[in-house]
Amino acid sequence: MKKKLIIILGVILVVIILLVVLYFYGLTAVSKDDKTISFTISSGDSKMDIVDALDEAGLIKSKISAYIYVGLHRNLNLQAGEYELSANMSLEDILNKFHNGEIKEEDNTFEITFVEGRRLVRYGEEIAEVTETTEEEVLAVLSDTTYLNELIDKYWFLTDDILNSEIYYPLEGYLFASTYELYNGSSIKDIIERMLDGMNDVLSDYKEEIEASKYSVHELLTLASIVEVEGSTSLDRAGVAGVFYNRLNANMSLGSDATTYYAAGVEFSDRDLYISEINDINAYNTRPAAMAGRLPVGPICSPSRESIEAVINPEKHDYYFFVADKNGKTYFTKTNAEHDAVIRELQASGLWYEYN
Repeated sequence: MKKKLIIILGVILVVIILLVVLYFYGLTAVSKDDKTISFTISSGDSKMDIVDALDEAGLIKSKISAYIYVGLHRNLNLQAGEYELSANMSLEDILNKFHNGEIKEEDNTFEITFVEGRRLVRYGEEIAEVTETTEEEVLAVLSDTTYLNELIDKYWFLTDDILNSEIYYPLEGYLFASTYELYNGSSIKDIIERMLDGMNDVLSDYKEEIEASKYSVHELLTLASIVEVEGSTSLDRAGVAGVFYNRLNANMSLGSDATTYYAAGVEFSDRDLYISEINDINAYNTRPAAMAGRLPVGPICSPSRESIEAVINPEKHDYYFFVADKNGKTYFTKTNAEHDAVIRELQASGLWYEYN
């Protein structure tokens, strides 16, 4: 009986070894032929569709190996476009080329620039324009629960926090603002995931600090988005972040006008806030005492790398207030009385910002 068991275990071990060998064999290049082949990924193609097409084109040795590899590397974002491949490329080389969007250099690409500090609805308008869809269609994709859960599975920094029912737009603050080169015909999801890839690149640089923080990624991005709006210049942002941390630690409300404007759905440039909006108690408005020691439910804009850096490495000081003049200079103070005095001085000297 014991001998039979040893034989069975031996057979199982041999089978496992053979499967592992076959798997890695399937990842190697088909041949040494360096002749280039044009290969196109269309918007909407699934990873399985792409693997099947690679097999049909004779560019991979084993579909099974490719299926397993793709399943083990769920973060791969196989971007639409026309690529130049060859049979001497390994499966990993091919898929990395797709992930990095290294498409053929022809006039089949375009660039789009997203400006940091803007709200997601502005990005929705810009994505709609280049994808020839409507803003409503873009926002529908951005709020689709099934798609959001797929993204949570794919990106380490996305969590169930974005599914909070009180959040206006789940991916607010997560779409990194930058200039992106995209393939003509890119879909809404293609663009969203390029922007999420951009955020991944930034946050990955601070992953150790984020994991060591008492705040979650969602909370850090929320605070960074407030610093983005409230910090007049990049040089001031670490100081502004320090003020907000001091207020949180002292169980004070953040008192950020930026959150109140966002809560009310009003842009800074539109008008002053109404008293009712200032006093409105909701998940975003940090002016009321009810929000003492608390962050808003989510980000209020897309923060820049500088603002993310500021909340991860804030300036340590004992200030609890700040205000900026119309030229962008920031004044930090310790008490409310000092803060009010600075405001009166700015008003008297014509440096107070006023709406037209």
